[in-house]
Amino acid sequence: MNGLTADIRSAEGWPIPGAVLTVTDLRGQQLAHTTSDQTGAAATAPLPAGTHTAVVTAPGHHPVARVVRVSAAGAGALGEIRLEREAGAVPAPPPGPWTIDPMHSTVQATARHLGIASIKARFAEVGGRLDVGEIFEQSTGFAEIKAATVDTGIGMRDDHLRSADFLDVDRYPLITFTGSGFRRTGGDTWLMPGDLTLHGQTRRIDLTVTYGGYGPDPWGGVRAAFHAETLLHRDDFAIDYNAVVRAGIAAVGTTVKIELDMELVQGDRLPAM
Repeated sequence: MNGLTADIRSAEGWPIPGAVLTVTDLRGQQLAHTTSDQTGAAATAPLPAGTHTAVVTAPGHHPVARVVRVSAAGAGALGEIRLEREAGAVPAPPPGPWTIDPMHSTVQATARHLGIASIKARFAEVGGRLDVGEIFEQSTGFAEIKAATVDTGIGMRDDHLRSADFLDVDRYPLITFTGSGFRRTGGDTWLMPGDLTLHGQTRRIDLTVTYGGYGPDPWGGVRAAFHAETLLHRDDFAIDYNAVVRAGIAAVGTTVKIELDMELVQGDRLPAM
């Protein structure tokens, strides 16, 4: 039988194996000490009934403390605990050019449909680079997406998205973003402002960026990983298709969530595979 249980995850929701769960009574006397498994789950032996303090720690992360009530059966549940990374816990990538690897990168757009569901579209072709500065905050980036590669898995819908009602890919074949610097917002999170050009319109936007780290790959290179998100209003880019299914509800929502998962290879070009 378990005592206190917890599901320990990163800020992005990934399991953290090897995190430490320590339980003390209100006098500071240690009652239990255990570590999480590969799924992020941690469980102590049954504990004395009462009110206790639970502390969750992991290398490179800020600790989290919770007051928990343990039942007469010796059990309790912390639920999901998310740990934020400490600033500087993940070293910045070395300065110089880094090239987006399109085979291991994805760009996804999500819009509301009929006000009750979501439709997701993937852009299959993306390229670009990140020029990491000696001071990471002074890095610059550029990304280019081929608009005609939009793919929702439904051919008729994809053709509509490529048409003049939406992306108008014959007139505007490329979607581009030019980023200018980073501003730290957390342990491994940053804000990158830049100019997005979409459907012939250029607007200033902010990308919320999570840096995953860098390391060697199986092909003799070095890779860095980033996840970025932003919310766009398609009206800002003159994409004003507005079929309405009922009062106040558009067939396709005007707010679009953009998510990018990028792997970049160190150097100014991709290696031959």
